[in-house]
Amino acid sequence: QVHLVESGGDLVQPGGSLRLSCVASEFSLDYAAIGWFRQAPGKEREGVSCMSGRSDGITYNADSVKGRFTISRDSAKNTVYLQMNSLKPEDTAVYYCATGLFTECVLFSYPYDYWGQGTQVTVSS
Repeated sequence: QVHLVESGGDLVQPGGSLRLSCVASEFSLDYAAIGWFRQAPGKEREGVSCMSGRSDGITYNADSVKGRFTISRDSAKNTVYLQMNSLKPEDTAVYYCATGLFTECVLFSYPYDYWGQGTQVTVSS
């Protein structure tokens, strides 16, 4: 059974940084698309960042996080990261990683087959 486990969420002050991790078991992340999503209370889930499963590893970030968030993959550890810099209070949300049986980098939820349980990120002074 495929499992994705996120970690790294925390309480951080505005302007701070966090790195989220997503470890996969029973599924190789090397050739699969990977996405990071977030959901704040009372809001719909939002696609934040994605990486294609092709060898070119194309990435894409939502406008709200461009220049601040970076997605990366460590094949040896079968782990995906989301480096978040210059955090803002509006980045507060539960963050989820997702993957699936496709390779294209997309920021909408429906193609993704497997989801983690989420990790809480709170940006507050």
